[in-house]
Amino acid sequence: MTDRPKLAFHVPEPALRPGDEPDFSHVAIPQAGSVRRPKVDERPEAMRDLAFSIIRVLNREGEAVGPWAGSLGPDELAAGLRHMMTLRAFDARMLTAQRQGKTSFYMQHLGEEAISCAFRKALDDGDMNFPTYRQAGLLIASGYPMSQMMNQIYSNEGDPLKGRQLPVLYSSKEHGFFSVSGNLATQYIQAVGWAMASAISGDRRIAAAWIGDGSTAESDFHAALVFASTYKAPV
Repeated sequence: MTDRPKLAFHVPEPALRPGDEPDFSHVAIPQAGSVRRPKVDERPEAMRDLAFSIIRVLNREGEAVGPWAGSLGPDELAAGLRHMMTLRAFDARMLTAQRQGKTSFYMQHLGEEAISCAFRKALDDGDMNFPTYRQAGLLIASGYPMSQMMNQIYSNEGDPLKGRQLPVLYSSKEHGFFSVSGNLATQYIQAVGWAMASAISGDRRIAAAWIGDGSTAESDFHAALVFASTYKAPV
């Protein structure tokens, strides 16, 4: 019988503990505008390198430079800024209301305004978002009335969902905003199923799924990736 070494249980040790001084010297930070921008239809394996880089658009002077800077006109830039500032102001008002006990629950979008507001402008009417509770910018950028959002948060008689959802778990089919679920990651597999149905019916609509980094540990996230990659769903 062959002598085999005893097994050992591996417990990963973090590089740093709370209070330790972090060291980012190993992180390569490229110059603003230096990272390439892939074509819209480029295959995923051809742009794998971008996942291991940092895409910087603004330089030290606050100027948008390089291939990612885009070519938006003054009116489009002003509209985008207006949407982001509207969401920031809405956040402040609703968080204050929650702290005053006027509603039981509210989730801020602080620091995430740009991605949802800008993303909505890249979609066509009929496309469907499957969001989390931090993508209210999708509604604001699509023209959804803030009064309806407030009604939903307060669960009053004007609530379009009739009090059937927790505050901030909005829903609007007309604005491409699928009902937000309180359970983590369920929207991912739902988005893939919706996209598969769109493809089966020969439609032109696509689905967009949103998720937080912690929710990627859920099984629905991995199941969604398997189905999306296997059936090439438009999601």
